[in-house]
Amino acid sequence: MRALLIGLGLLVLALTDAAAGSVRLKDLVEVDGVRGNDLVGYGLVVGLDGTGDGIRNAPFTEEILSGTLERLGVNVSGEQIRPRNVAAVIVTATLPPFARAGSRIGVTVSAIGDASSLLGGTLVMTPLNAADGEIYAVAQGPILAGGAAARGEGSRTVEGVPTSGSIPTGARVEREVDFDFGTLDSIRLALRTPDFTTAARIEESVNAVFPRRVARMLDSGTVQIDIGAAGGDSPSRVMARIENLTVSPDVRARVVIDQRSGTIVMGAEVRIDRVAVSQGNLTLRVEEAPVAVQPNPFAPGETIVLPRTTATVAAEPGLGLVELPPGASLTDIVAGLNALGVAPRDLIDILKALHATGALHADLIVE
Repeated sequence: MRALLIGLGLLVLALTDAAAGSVRLKDLVEVDGVRGNDLVGYGLVVGLDGTGDGIRNAPFTEEILSGTLERLGVNVSGEQIRPRNVAAVIVTATLPPFARAGSRIGVTVSAIGDASSLLGGTLVMTPLNAADGEIYAVAQGPILAGGAAARGEGSRTVEGVPTSGSIPTGARVEREVDFDFGTLDSIRLALRTPDFTTAARIEESVNAVFPRRVARMLDSGTVQIDIGAAGGDSPSRVMARIENLTVSPDVRARVVIDQRSGTIVMGAEVRIDRVAVSQGNLTLRVEEAPVAVQPNPFAPGETIVLPRTTATVAAEPGLGLVELPPGASLTDIVAGLNALGVAPRDLIDILKALHATGALHADLIVE
């Protein structure tokens, strides 16, 4: 398998046949039930250098600041608080599978008011809740904000996003997710990219490791492993034995187009039928001329048909003529178009037209 990257009028080989090959099972599948859980919290950042929320524009900041001070024994009821060194933020994190109480995870902090920067701020103790409303972690610590902002009398400049940052290992896990992996009778492997051929290869590779048949393909995206047939091993040991098995995945032919950057990525499996396309001053023609090959008289063998493809790209005299050799694929045609200096936008239009006529045998994904 190989993939080709076409962008800014250039053809770049992104992955060659030599580099492609087998992939570890752990990189192809997810284990059913072994997943992270999203956490979210509402907190307060202090210690900003005058870049915090304006209390008039963000009244919720005053509310959380008053509540925080009252919990610390400071009575501010009825007082007008007008600091510019605090900001209200949303804190997000992902609780990884099998995270235990006391372990630490990273969090992301994002301003929700009109604060201009979180640089130099410190997140005050913030509980992080899951979808069930329970608190699973507590975050606190200095923020690492990516970006910078500068303001003068008449102008302001911003580099990056200073209103968002992170705290590596900034949250401590307080509650564990109740999931006993060791009591499972079977394990379901969910393919990240469902495909019947890939699932069948995974089934064969897993069964080759054990004396009995333990793996069974349920559908294009699921392979089930019977723990009882694995010789008495625990689910964890079964996964340890099979997760480094190598499998050659099979993929569908796809052409992915990013219209914003003018980038086109396609696989070597992409094929086209006989077709002619005229775009502006360019003419693209693909013709099929199969050749029948027969064995010599009275010799064993059978008649076979060999494909013969001729693809040409013609332009106005000032741009020159490109003729591709027999057996050309879509990647060869795109290379010819790039040789003529065709803009990426024109390439995208040509590929869309090929797909609309049914001549492009691939999934066309436009982003």
